[in-house]
Amino acid sequence: MSLINLDNISIAFGHVTLLDKIALRIHKNERICLIGRNGEGKSTLIKILNKEISPDQGKIEYQSGCTLARLAQEPEFQDNDTVFQAVSKSLGAVGTLLEEYHELMQRMDHHLMAEMEKLQQRLEAADAWTLEQQVNTVLSKLNLPPEQLLGDMSGGWRRRVALAQVLVTEPDVLLLDEPTNHLDIEAINWLEEMLLDFKGCLLFVSHDRRFMQRIATRIIELDRGTLTSYPSDYATYLSQKAANLATEATHAAKFDKHLAQEEVWIRQGIKARRTRNEGRVRSLKKLREERAQRREKIGKIRLNIDKSTLSGRIVIEANKISKDYQNTSIIRDFSTVIMRGDRIGLIGPNGAGKTTLLKLLLDELTPDSGTVKHGTKLNISYFDQLRAQLNPEETVVDTVAQGRDTITINGQEKHIMSYLRDFLFAPERARSPVKSLSGGERNRLLLARLFTQPANMLVLDEPTNDLDVESLELLEDFLSQYPGTLLLVSHDRNFLDNVVTSTFVFEGKGQVTEYVGGYQDWIRQRSILSTTPKKETFSPSRPSKDNTRKLNYNEQRELAQLPEKLEILENEVVQLQALMSTPEFYQGERDQINQTLARLKTLEAQLQGAYKRWEALEAM
Repeated sequence: MSLINLDNISIAFGHVTLLDKIALRIHKNERICLIGRNGEGKSTLIKILNKEISPDQGKIEYQSGCTLARLAQEPEFQDNDTVFQAVSKSLGAVGTLLEEYHELMQRMDHHLMAEMEKLQQRLEAADAWTLEQQVNTVLSKLNLPPEQLLGDMSGGWRRRVALAQVLVTEPDVLLLDEPTNHLDIEAINWLEEMLLDFKGCLLFVSHDRRFMQRIATRIIELDRGTLTSYPSDYATYLSQKAANLATEATHAAKFDKHLAQEEVWIRQGIKARRTRNEGRVRSLKKLREERAQRREKIGKIRLNIDKSTLSGRIVIEANKISKDYQNTSIIRDFSTVIMRGDRIGLIGPNGAGKTTLLKLLLDELTPDSGTVKHGTKLNISYFDQLRAQLNPEETVVDTVAQGRDTITINGQEKHIMSYLRDFLFAPERARSPVKSLSGGERNRLLLARLFTQPANMLVLDEPTNDLDVESLELLEDFLSQYPGTLLLVSHDRNFLDNVVTSTFVFEGKGQVTEYVGGYQDWIRQRSILSTTPKKETFSPSRPSKDNTRKLNYNEQRELAQLPEKLEILENEVVQLQALMSTPEFYQGERDQINQTLARLKTLEAQLQGAYKRWEALEAM
């Protein structure tokens, strides 16, 4: 028997139908990913499952004793609660007892001993010590400080607390709405491992393609009110979806051709109308109704930035810049030269200093030491992850148009409503206040405003949060063809791989290192660097005298030739890395890119083997 059965579920808000007579069966041990565009009703469906709202019609059945827990998109907390208190509250009455116990422990004195003993007895009777250990384990895994006040934590850390709340209850069905939003890459990797080990059923909403591919065993897609199930991983879903769309287009074309023929027949004149078949007329009316009810796919976002003049060849030059906060080194002796056309990703944990580095490079912050120089003719557009540039009381149209009816993009005037339609804002939505928008809609609005400004350098601080997959892929395609310079902060691993040509990686204690390529390239290079000895510091260990022997002729010759071989390998590695650091490299043919990456991997393996052989021969 399934854990949850949904039958004929419908719900509408005003004139918009979000769910139209959908059916769904949720079984034990499934990991279901719910996907769909922003505003399709994914969060509404999760709230219906969690009994927070009731559908307009339909029936929901739960297996007896089935427990559920939901992670909300925007969790709410009491700012004066500690992390431990906030997480304990999800345990109900036992959590309240644990809160009381911790409060007493904080202000413990001999006057409270009797009260403490009574409380301990109640905790033992409720097996609360086991649950306390459960809370502490989850907090430890999420790296959350138990006594930290929620009011002093950033949005990303508060989201971790919300995640801890649902994990600690160990429900039969875990409902996660965008669990990776505001988590850094390390936390996302941990979350993946935790969810793979989760013993219950999981239903989650996500736009992180790598996360979906690794976690989901079934994909369910909400599209224009209907729900379609694909019992597969994400990659298989994509191929099945493409086939379904092709079949749908074929059927629609045949239907439209038949309808057009019937419309011609009904208009043929008096003679035809006198002898017409009334059954055929009724059939035509039915065809018209069916055509009117067809769910047309919503248009795609069209991205087009107002192009600026080219910047100088050197865009930004930083020389040994450093920045400390409260005696903690955030950036230490970082140097780089950013060239026109570079697309650079910034990778690091939340709070590592990625936004600080952006502001230093943009001259919005002054470094404690070192210098930053800007090149000529530089026009910068900055996307703020906190969306601080948006006034919640303004309407969508005023936010972009600033009182104008038209805007100018690349020398051509465009009506503001037409421009906003390119970003999927219908006229009625365009007149809504910003405060009524969802997170994904606010991101689209900020992009719409950003792209009206002439720019030859884009600085995007976490632009992918809350964007649906289709919007992500369109933004990827746009940025990969953008002729200017790009600085990008993102925790979306696929997005980084598909867009950037190099990365600045925060490796702790203020150290920022530059790597060629995207996220996967950084992982590969980090692995090689951790295992490959550096030539300039090479010092082979000497075995005891008893284990040494004279090299034979071939070994002596091999040892003599190794320095030249190492130099050739190192030079070719440097040349390939230089080639891959250019923006043109990732715009070439995919096969050529893959061949170059494979060649670099082979050379690095040969280089590592040559070093090991040198060490072995020297040791003899």
